[in-house]
Amino acid sequence: MPSTLQKVRKQISKKRNGDVNALHEKSRNSMRLHKAGVRDQRLEKLAAARSKREQPIVERVTFFQQNVREQGTEPLEVAAIQALIHTFVHQYDEEYEAVKKTRRAGRPASTKEDLLRMKIAALEEEYTKGFLLPDVTSAENVKLLDAWEGSWVYLTTIPWIKVTNTGNVRKSELPSKALN
Repeated sequence: MPSTLQKVRKQISKKRNGDVNALHEKSRNSMRLHKAGVRDQRLEKLAAARSKREQPIVERVTFFQQNVREQGTEPLEVAAIQALIHTFVHQYDEEYEAVKKTRRAGRPASTKEDLLRMKIAALEEEYTKGFLLPDVTSAENVKLLDAWEGSWVYLTTIPWIKVTNTGNVRKSELPSKALN
């Protein structure tokens, strides 16, 4: 979390013998406090946007980490990886069908239904071109994935691959931006 405001507040309180509340509205110190507060808000907003952008990748890695742990932290064959990818791609199908059934006949699709349909279509398209996932084909890489604790920085140490629906596997890099 940004701490500029606390640092500036502490500096001003030291200079004024602990009394930060008795500042003039347009004084230098009150302007410093205001500037520090605005900077902290801006940094929090940027961090929230970055977290939102990185969320699809983190969810994807979490999904594969959980499934590899369930299967005993053993390296997976291409067929098993494709089955997991198919499960990941079609994880929203039930929710999409439920939303679709609740819609009355002759009514346009809801926003939620449109978003789910677009998400499913994007995942299917990615699967045909090459689905990006952590490399789980070797024991060393599975250990790295198992040790992942959720941080974005650690994801760069994990090797990545792209798997197509035809079974082609090729090495890849962690994307710096979101997938979708």
